[in-house]
Amino acid sequence: MKSDRRNFIKKSVSITAALSIGGLSTSAGSGIKKSKNATPKSVKWPVTEGPDTPKLCVGGSINSDEKQMQLIKQMGVDYVLMGGPQIPWKVENLRSAMDKYKANGLTVINMMIGGHNNAIYGREGRDEEIAKIKESIIAAGVVGLPVIEYNWYVDRLMEGYYEKKGRGGSGITAYDYSPVKNLPAKPEIGTYTTEQIWDNITYFLKAVIPVAEKAGVRLALHPNDPPASISHGSPQIIATYEGWKRLLDIIKSPANGMTFDPGVCREMGLDPVEVLHYMGSRDQINHAHYRNVTTREPFNKYEEVFFDAGEVNMFAVMQEFFKVGYTRGIYPEHARFFTRDAEFPGYAAGRGYPGGGGSTGEVFNVAYARAMMQAVQSL
Repeated sequence: MKSDRRNFIKKSVSITAALSIGGLSTSAGSGIKKSKNATPKSVKWPVTEGPDTPKLCVGGSINSDEKQMQLIKQMGVDYVLMGGPQIPWKVENLRSAMDKYKANGLTVINMMIGGHNNAIYGREGRDEEIAKIKESIIAAGVVGLPVIEYNWYVDRLMEGYYEKKGRGGSGITAYDYSPVKNLPAKPEIGTYTTEQIWDNITYFLKAVIPVAEKAGVRLALHPNDPPASISHGSPQIIATYEGWKRLLDIIKSPANGMTFDPGVCREMGLDPVEVLHYMGSRDQINHAHYRNVTTREPFNKYEEVFFDAGEVNMFAVMQEFFKVGYTRGIYPEHARFFTRDAEFPGYAAGRGYPGGGGSTGEVFNVAYARAMMQAVQSL
């Protein structure tokens, strides 16, 4: 196993280097390393992404057309993430999707995998699902897809979300746990204990992480969001900081990582910078989101707001990404609704959340995140 992990780390370094934007020098990375003595005036502009920096990315899909890809490029973004095909993933299907983006100057760096509910529930058929996940990981390694993201919800408590008006009549997403905390279990799912869920994810990780290490692929588990303690009668194990730490300790490997989300951290009353430092120092942040919230009651009541209007110190978060040497994707997500987007429907950057927006909100998020990134690089 130790040999596999050494090979995994070597392969990960090669993939990271391959992800650098063609034609860019490493001057941005070099500038960061000398940042103790650098001043904004001494940094060469434009400040760009490189092999030693995080990569801004936005959501696409396997079926995205060239018009959407053009919009992504116009925002100054060179990397995308998306939901993957049905499992088991095949080399030819992944390569076809990735090549389509590559032809438009974009690199796919993360795909979400699903179709493993029997593994989550520990039901009959989980071994067949896990075998398909393994096959998918191997295919991802062959085509050079560096990150596979996944979820582990017994049931996601979406009923607590509602739309709230923000500044100037914009739309923001709010959440309230109190009216939905006692919703009954769904008959098709049932209820589970905390240790049953931990047993199931441990079984899963011990089966797939060695495969991921050999393939040079990192797995990123998204934290439970909303961070409801109970969802339809069952506990959510990835809805606490203690749960995150326990997950990362099941197999201490760069292949066994999480998606870091400062918004979820703040929803839970945590300091996002502290959490980022902990996970980043272990090299177990395999994907990252970037968003802001205002928390009224930790875990139970909060609002997803514009990046400049919440409680998260977005500059400090971006600084910490650089301090821990994070070089994978950062997704400025959960775009807010602008009334202008009602005139141009069809681009759902808000991902269907109440108060979620479209392309205008996406541009706002990306521009804000790029400014934070360039400010950090300048210093």
